[in-house]
Amino acid sequence: MSHAGAPVGGLLVLVDPVARRLDGESVRIAKDVLSAGAAAKICLPDSQEEFARALARRGHRRPVVVGDDGALVRAVGLLHREPGPGDDAVSLVPVGPAGSLALARSLGVPLSAVFAARAALDGVTRPRDLLVDDCGGVVLGGLRTGAPAAPAVRRAGGYRSLLRTLLPAPAAGGGGAVQRLRVEVDGVVLVDEDRPVEDVAVRTRADGGPARVVVRVPGGVPVTGYGEAVTVSVTGPGSAFRYRADHAPPGAPVRRRTWTRRAGAWSLTLPRG
Repeated sequence: MSHAGAPVGGLLVLVDPVARRLDGESVRIAKDVLSAGAAAKICLPDSQEEFARALARRGHRRPVVVGDDGALVRAVGLLHREPGPGDDAVSLVPVGPAGSLALARSLGVPLSAVFAARAALDGVTRPRDLLVDDCGGVVLGGLRTGAPAAPAVRRAGGYRSLLRTLLPAPAAGGGGAVQRLRVEVDGVVLVDEDRPVEDVAVRTRADGGPARVVVRVPGGVPVTGYGEAVTVSVTGPGSAFRYRADHAPPGAPVRRRTWTRRAGAWSLTLPRG
């Protein structure tokens, strides 16, 4: 269900410092459009701590993030950890290199600063599911093991994304891309470690419902499942795997990770129609 996105109470515009450095013109356009259409408080945080403090003090203002995918995930993660229902609406004006906006594109956010700012003013808010891992990380769109690493996006002044990402760790002796993974969906084993796996993809669904899990195996038909909780693990000595979440850069290897779907845990403002 969606509803009109009129910014009652005004807007809190959080401008990512990397966006300011890389594309000051798009940032200026976004601020001009938003300020002309609503009471907008413009915040220019220079660190993650300042970003978090400004978001926590937003009051009744709706947050509008001006920045890349990492900035959006950072905001949603902070909102998710707040007490309360956690269904706050968020708007995004994507600003950054094309490789850092893949999540925004997949969510349906206009990549034009003008169109995205207009959607923040008069669009509709659509509830979205969230995948929350057992370490508190959040995934807005999807994650994948075995995916090739995305080009790194330089972050200014240590202002790094909180995204969790995974890629399969190289096998001992520099082996191929396959791994021995155990994949469980709602406690039921989908694929066990006796079967080599090329990659595992887990995605939320735009229309809601259980998360979709697809396990690709060498030379075989992909194994598909749907569920509320997905666990990927390895048990062999020295084994670990990595994954990418929301198109972010790779993180450290892990031996086990569980993601749980939170239905309608956040909302995103999108254009009408």
